[in-house]
Amino acid sequence: MSVEVRIDPGRISRLLRLRGSRTERKLAERTARTAGFVEEEAPGSMGRHVTWKVEQGPGGLQGVITVDHPAVRYVLDGTRPHLIRPRRAKALRFEVGGRVTYAKIVRHPGTRANPFLQRALRRGR
Repeated sequence: MSVEVRIDPGRISRLLRLRGSRTERKLAERTARTAGFVEEEAPGSMGRHVTWKVEQGPGGLQGVITVDHPAVRYVLDGTRPHLIRPRRAKALRFEVGGRVTYAKIVRHPGTRANPFLQRALRRGR
C-alpha cells in the first residue's frame, strides 16, 4: 500500500513546462526539503520508505512524494478496535512487562490517526 502527494506549484505552472529551467530546480529543492520533513515526521521505520521526484503533470511540472510502506494507510487513518487472531500458529506470542505471554486472541484497542504527511506538507510550505 502506498500514498502519493503531489506538490502543484500553482501560479507559475506555465513557466514550469520548460524542463531544466531554474524554476524546475527550485521545485526539486522544495520537493526534496518537504520529503525530508516527511521522513522526520513518519513514525518508526516508515521514513525509510519515502521517495520523491519531479514529473510532468497536466498543468506543468509537479513534485511527487511517495510513501510506500504496507501500513501507511492505517497510520494516516487510524484503526478501530479489532480482534487479532493467529494465522499460522495456534497462539500469538508477545511480551508484556518483560514476561512472555501466549494468547489465542487479542483485543486491540485501535490506534489514533497520525497525520504525519499533513504536518510535513505544512512545514514544507
